[in-house]
Amino acid sequence: MKNPRLASRYAKSLVDIAVEQNSLEETLKDMQLLDAICSQSRDFVTMMRSPVIKGDKKISVVNAVLAGRVSILTSTFLKLLINKGRESFLDEIAEAFIIQYRVYKGIRMAKLTTATPVDASVVDTLRAKIEAAYKGTTINIETAVDPSLLGGFVLDMGDKQLDTSIVRDLNEIKKQFSKNLYVPQLR
Repeated sequence: MKNPRLASRYAKSLVDIAVEQNSLEETLKDMQLLDAICSQSRDFVTMMRSPVIKGDKKISVVNAVLAGRVSILTSTFLKLLINKGRESFLDEIAEAFIIQYRVYKGIRMAKLTTATPVDASVVDTLRAKIEAAYKGTTINIETAVDPSLLGGFVLDMGDKQLDTSIVRDLNEIKKQFSKNLYVPQLR
């Protein structure tokens, strides 16, 4: 039931309106709140996707849940989604909005996985080096710990990966030994 095209179009429209009304940051916070609600409350998502529950009932539930917590723009947008019958895609639209906000602001996400926790200074140094390579962008680095790496790090950014882990090095050595390059030369 996923529909990334629809989610992207509604998110783009909301970004455009938020920019026009000079409330992009406020709308981002609202969409992050909606994304958190959708990911934490399966009942909320099920209610929004239910064809049995009428639109006016969904609007009253959304108003009760979000009363005073979201802007007028977000509230109006949610009513529009419900009136158009697109409320079942709310979680996807919220995610798509956050992604399009990052694109609009020139923010790129990266994930740094290490064998042990790293200091903030190491992350800041890495961020500065990546930002120097990608001029005009801001880099947000999420850190994770995976002891199976043994050492080194893995940096994922978009569709690119830099793997300097010891596990990768050991696997490369294992491949070289399994090929046994030196045996044919002895004969």
